[in-house]
Amino acid sequence: MRIEQTPLPGLFILSPEIFEDERGYFFESYREPVFQSLGLPIDFKQDNQAVSGEGVLRGLHYQLQYPQGKLVRVSLGEVYDVAVDIRRGSPTFGRHFGIRLSDYNHKMMFVPVGFAHGYCVLSPRAIFQYKCTEIYHPEDEYGVLWNDPELAIDWPVREPVVSEKDSSLPTLHAIPANLLPEYQE
Repeated sequence: MRIEQTPLPGLFILSPEIFEDERGYFFESYREPVFQSLGLPIDFKQDNQAVSGEGVLRGLHYQLQYPQGKLVRVSLGEVYDVAVDIRRGSPTFGRHFGIRLSDYNHKMMFVPVGFAHGYCVLSPRAIFQYKCTEIYHPEDEYGVLWNDPELAIDWPVREPVVSEKDSSLPTLHAIPANLLPEYQE
């Protein structure tokens, strides 16, 4: 497993070792001792899978009282995956990082606690999978508007399909400070 630090501290890209032959390929997407040796969380509490069609945009979501670190990957298709640092007091507050994740590049991203997360589907269909360090609590779900002009995320879809809920989220600077996670070194 190869790990790369992104420009945002704590946000990593992981590239597994791929074993490929004429039958197809195999790789380990998670192995506790490897993650532990890399200093990444090993205590995941929930696995999720979402299937979406081309142009669907989900996010930008986070939990506050039950924050989630997420190990995200795509097992079919391609998505543009984005993480935004929303930690009050962070030197990279309001900055984002985006990457294409797909079933052919096999890359994964570890999104740490304190980041809002979202993605848009670039292929006709995508299966998006993620391991979470905390279980989902619907009463604790918050979010940032996907097209917040101050974030200036260059989503690679022109007219995304966005849920009514995600379309009505506030911009980052409109969120009261007590509804954002605190930066901790």
